[in-house]
Amino acid sequence: MSFTLRQLNYFVAVAEHGTVSAAAHSLSISQSAVTEAVKDLEADLGVKLFDRHSRGLRITHRGHQFLRHATTILAEVSGARRAFDDEGQSAQGKLHLGLTSLVAGYVISDLLAKYRRANPKVEISAIEESGEYLEHLLIGGEMDVAVMMTSRVSERYALYAETLDVSPYRLWMPMGHRLTSQDSISLSDLKDEPLIMLNIDEMEQETVKLLSVLGTRPKVAFRTRSVEAVRSLVATGAGVALLPDLVYRPWSLEGDRIEARDVSGALPVVQVGLVWRKGSKLSAAAREFVAVAQGHKMISGA
Repeated sequence: MSFTLRQLNYFVAVAEHGTVSAAAHSLSISQSAVTEAVKDLEADLGVKLFDRHSRGLRITHRGHQFLRHATTILAEVSGARRAFDDEGQSAQGKLHLGLTSLVAGYVISDLLAKYRRANPKVEISAIEESGEYLEHLLIGGEMDVAVMMTSRVSERYALYAETLDVSPYRLWMPMGHRLTSQDSISLSDLKDEPLIMLNIDEMEQETVKLLSVLGTRPKVAFRTRSVEAVRSLVATGAGVALLPDLVYRPWSLEGDRIEARDVSGALPVVQVGLVWRKGSKLSAAAREFVAVAQGHKMISGA
């Protein structure tokens, strides 16, 4: 394979923005350059990364798979470039950090441990809030950096968002479920299945939107803000769940097995990364956190 970092950057931008025009605008380049780079990348890989439609591009299942690798490659390269910046000097001062619920539970611990080892003199203050409120704090200058779902950033005129990892949605089922034996699972197979909904970080909204193609309201058996509750309910046969790999673990707290399978079709991905305010210089502590995060594989199994 001979794809370039430029092609990867353009591909990730299109995947994040959903249209070539929006990606080109974010990169400050021509639309034709983006289109050509994506076409060359598809030809080099021998796979179709996007389906074209009237309103833009929809990433394919193979595209989802490659997006994870692309963001990991770009993060590793960025980390390598920054490795020699201020070599031997640890940051000092304070770091005001924001986290959303999924990030706080499944992403941040390893990242913060790595950051603390490299910067023991930095005083860290972290809060867990909704993405909307974190954006408010960032714009107001009350927070340095947030780690959150970058696909959900709304105030992009004022905030810079950098996706560092992606996590595709998959179907969670108990052992022995009828769908575990199928070679392929489609959304239509879920029409009559009771669903366990995780109601944090807009997970429920994404699932309802995804299942709207079936033409009927999903059969919600249980709503919860606890991922562990979802695991237990799925494992004991109360229903199935559509959730990102970010929060998947094969066992419930009670020791029951949970199966996860891909679902054919254009399923969304969760994009996790960094957000900070445009037009303001980051402190040394914040710059070092960004550098550490860029070189860190945040999502287990990526």
